[in-house]
Amino acid sequence: MALILCLETATTNCSVGIARDGKLLALKEDNSQNYSHAEKLHVFIKEALDEAGVTTTELDAIAISKGPGSYTGLRIGVSSAKGLCYSLDIPLISVPTLDLLAYKLKGEEGSIISMLDARRMEVYSAVYDSGFQQVRDTRAQILDESSFGEYLENSKVHFIGNGVAKFEDICKHSNAVFHKQEFPSAREMAEIAEYKYQKSDIEDVAYFEPYYLKDFIAG
Repeated sequence: MALILCLETATTNCSVGIARDGKLLALKEDNSQNYSHAEKLHVFIKEALDEAGVTTTELDAIAISKGPGSYTGLRIGVSSAKGLCYSLDIPLISVPTLDLLAYKLKGEEGSIISMLDARRMEVYSAVYDSGFQQVRDTRAQILDESSFGEYLENSKVHFIGNGVAKFEDICKHSNAVFHKQEFPSAREMAEIAEYKYQKSDIEDVAYFEPYYLKDFIAG
């Protein structure tokens, strides 16, 4: 059983959680339209630790959302997580960002497609079955009316994430269910991180890098 600090910074949602044995003890989040990670991440870490009544020396691991997502957000989160792991000499656990979105839909029947906004009509997406097993690889893709047709023809499909709104505008299939403006959170990371910790599914702190999926392009 483990006490794990969970950090989610892949989108505009700056999210920090403290979990013990897969159960959330404290959660601090800010989902402003502008990225607030640089200013608030370490403040939230302290506040979450204080709320949970624990200190950094009691932590067994740090869990980080690995991407895909915002280049800058991922860099801030991963740098912070690696720094803490080094200083505390504890393991680093990474969780795919799109998994966190899928886990928001516990109890729903049918397929789940996590979808993060990229640019224009592009999204980062992954497909899961109702047991949260990934059944299609993570991709950066341009949306059109035929996207995900093979899943929509077979069963109800739940689309979740901040990329959903653009697909809802062009998808009129009766099997499509849209969960708009949902963001990955440290809340869902707690259970996944505990499972990975028990399996010793950890990263090499020295060499771990975020999963950007696409190269950074300065805007």
